[in-house]
Amino acid sequence: MWNHMFALTLPIAEKILRPAIVYVFIVVMLRVFGKRELAQLNPFDLVVLLSVSNTVQNAIIGEDNSVTGGLIGAFTLFAVNYMVVRFLFKHRRLDEVLEGTPTKLIENGEIQRGELAKEMLTESELQTVAHRQGFGSLNEVNHCTLEPGGVFYFEPKEPRPHDRQHAEVMKKLAELGGQIDDLRRLVTTR
Repeated sequence: MWNHMFALTLPIAEKILRPAIVYVFIVVMLRVFGKRELAQLNPFDLVVLLSVSNTVQNAIIGEDNSVTGGLIGAFTLFAVNYMVVRFLFKHRRLDEVLEGTPTKLIENGEIQRGELAKEMLTESELQTVAHRQGFGSLNEVNHCTLEPGGVFYFEPKEPRPHDRQHAEVMKKLAELGGQIDDLRRLVTTR
């Protein structure tokens, strides 16, 4: 039993090479097919990502189902990812080329339909994301950007109620601070 659990049936070099190749392939495919896959906007996108992980499983582990083989494969994925992230951190221009650039979906309150089409997004999908961010409609949005990692950044046209309330509280605190300073000066001059 122990021998079957930990004995490798493939050479270690192959166990290391397989996950590295699959890693590179998946990164390239995500870059080719765009930010939409990372944003997981609908059930179809989620199904694709889940299916990809299941599809490449055998490519990563090969004919080896041992614990040792699985650990080597997992370690290789973590190591390759660490090296890629470190390398791209030091080479920002290359990072932009590989990762892509942000896409402005709404600019100055106007929906950029060409950019939506480029990212294969519908207005209703964008509306759904805006609702998740607390916006009642796209009319409340001044700017919306889809970041390369699949994250949406929204900027409202007008300060939102909690932002206005926060600003009012901060203003009142500043006024109170000024009054306290005035009182201190009065006390120290006496």
